[in-house]
Amino acid sequence: MEFKAKEIAEILGGTVEGNPEATVTSFARIESGKPGTICFFANPKYEHYVYECKADIIIVNRSFEPKESVSATMVRVDDAYAAVAALLDHVTAMKRSYKRYRGCRSRVRWSAKIGKKVYVGDFAYIGKKAEIGDYTKIYENVYVGDGARIGSRCIIYPGVRIYSGMIIGNDVIIHSNAVIGADGFGFAPLEDGTWKKIEHTGNVIIEDNVEIGANTCVDKSQMGSTVIRKGTKIDDLCMIAHNVEVGNNTVMAAQTGIAGSTKVGNHCVIAGQVGIAGHITIADNTTFGAQAGVLGSIKEEGKVFMGTPAIPYKDYLRSYAVFKKAGK
Repeated sequence: MEFKAKEIAEILGGTVEGNPEATVTSFARIESGKPGTICFFANPKYEHYVYECKADIIIVNRSFEPKESVSATMVRVDDAYAAVAALLDHVTAMKRSYKRYRGCRSRVRWSAKIGKKVYVGDFAYIGKKAEIGDYTKIYENVYVGDGARIGSRCIIYPGVRIYSGMIIGNDVIIHSNAVIGADGFGFAPLEDGTWKKIEHTGNVIIEDNVEIGANTCVDKSQMGSTVIRKGTKIDDLCMIAHNVEVGNNTVMAAQTGIAGSTKVGNHCVIAGQVGIAGHITIADNTTFGAQAGVLGSIKEEGKVFMGTPAIPYKDYLRSYAVFKKAGK
């Protein structure tokens, strides 16, 4: 890549403060910026790096008022964090090439429907009557079961397992070794103390623009569908149980587990190692701090919770102050 400051400003809808001809060829973190790189500044904790940074261009918020001189050319935008994400997308799109490829050691069943310029890597398997949309990449060692449907422009990384009958939307990214559509954890206790497996006959529906991290599992439903709504982002090592519904644009950090038949609202933020009990409902715009244990439904929107059992954030802080005193 090679961009001038004025070109970056045009792409991002920003304004240049400094040399519009300043040129960069790569990205760098603001604490390690060097000549020829572009950085961004969004977190106030990193402000001192703005004055020390050797990068040629720094993306900053329009509201930023430097307290010292800045040697780099600044590109001012409404939201620096969102802007750098958009610029990275732009650079990636420039590098991306779509071409039809089918590895000689892959197996695509004759009844499968494969779209335009689809990449199928070696040792990938695509089952009977499966459907793969245009420009999708199915990397090496991926399993796509019979009747599964994957939309256009998806990226399915090596080792992913997509069971029969699962439905994946457009522009979905699934990272290595994720499993989509395993049986839910459902067993009925019998009088002799053993457990009888309950068959799961449903599927998983993953809507458009979802990203699922490595080694994450999304179980199929007992009946009906487990659903991940549009725009949701799920980190590595998460567990989504059978019949769960996750709303639009919710984000979920690593090692979160959601038990069966729970409904999570839109625009929720779920930090790492959060555990959510089954058969409950989480309101829109709810935030859970790391390691929260959610035992009951959250009915009021826009609240923040911490602790186990999860309680409102301010209550948690007051309780923690008492715990600290009790331990002395």
